Amino acid sequence: MDYEDDHLRRVLKTTKVIACVGMSTNPVRPSYYVGRYLSLKGYTVIGVNPGQAGKTAFGQTVVASLADIPPKANVDMVDIFRRPDAVPAIVDDALTHLPDLQTIWMQIGVSHAEAARRAEAKGITVIQNRCPKIEYQRLFGELRMGGFNTGIVSSRLPLH
Repeated sequence: MDYEDDHLRRVLKTTKVIACVGMSTNPVRPSYYVGRYLSLKGYTVIGVNPGQAGKTAFGQTVVASLADIPPKANVDMVDIFRRPDAVPAIVDDALTHLPDLQTIWMQIGVSHAEAARRAEAKGITVIQNRCPKIEYQRLFGELRMGGFNTGIVSSRLPLH
C-alpha cells in the first residue's frame, strides 16, 4: 500500500497513546522493541496481550484485551502485531471500546482489506503493512543518520 509521507507524518505527530495488540514483554521480540522505541519517543504505549496481562512494560500495565483499557486512557492508535486472520476481531473491539480511536496501524505483513474498509467507514485512518517505528525513523531523519537513503533530503536535523 502506498501512503503519502505527509499523511504518515501527520498520523505520527498527532498520536499520543498507542495500544499495541500482541505486544510481548520479551525484549528480543519485535513487538517489544517497537513498543519500547515508541515509548522512548514520547508515546504512551499500552501492551495488549492476554498471556502477558498484569506485567508492566514502559511504565504501563499490560492488559488482556482492548476492552480492559479504561476510556480515560484516550487511546488514539491501535498497532496490530497479530496475524491477518485476527485483524477483524481486533478492529471490531477497537471500534467498540476505544472512543478516542483515530488510527488502526497494521504491522509489516499484516493487512485485511475488509476490516480496513469497516474502520474507514467509521472515520478511522487505517495503515497496513507498515511499521510505525520504521516510518518514524525514516520520516524524522533517524535512518538517515544511520547511513540509509530515506529519500528525504535536508541539511537540517529533525526538530521532532
